[in-house]
Amino acid sequence: MLSKTMYAALNKHMNTELFSAYLYLNMAAAANEMGFKGGANWFTVQYQEEMVHFMKFYTYINSQGAQAVVDKMAKPASSFSNLLNFFEETLKHEQFITKCINDVTELAVKEKDHATQIFLQWFVTEQIEEEENDREIIGKLKMIGDNGYGQLMLDNELGTRVFVPPPAV
Repeated sequence: MLSKTMYAALNKHMNTELFSAYLYLNMAAAANEMGFKGGANWFTVQYQEEMVHFMKFYTYINSQGAQAVVDKMAKPASSFSNLLNFFEETLKHEQFITKCINDVTELAVKEKDHATQIFLQWFVTEQIEEEENDREIIGKLKMIGDNGYGQLMLDNELGTRVFVPPPAV
């Protein structure tokens, strides 16, 4: 059974994951409009991953005898200047998500909620991968600079990303 405080924190973060999904869907549309079809694919896959994250929280909250509630949210950004800007904003957002996950995990530790600690461990590990991937792409974009051919090659690489659903928990 979740405490009221833990329930509120988990429900709030569940909605943050949904906001993330919407942000990445906006990024996919913006990348597509700018002609970055590979980037649009990469962000569409990111959207799909965030929806999985949202559903993991939704399912966990409900499995603990509480009701997951989808709240109203702010409109995510939808305008970006270039491919580097997309990924700098992505890294910034993922660092925010890491902080949120760490805060909820710290609350679970404080409350000695071992089940929630175990549930959250997957997300702690996932955030390491999320930030690492973003930093790698940013590094490549900084190396490429304004070289159109380099941007085209990277966009083609981003287009090869496929959505792989995580194993059921």
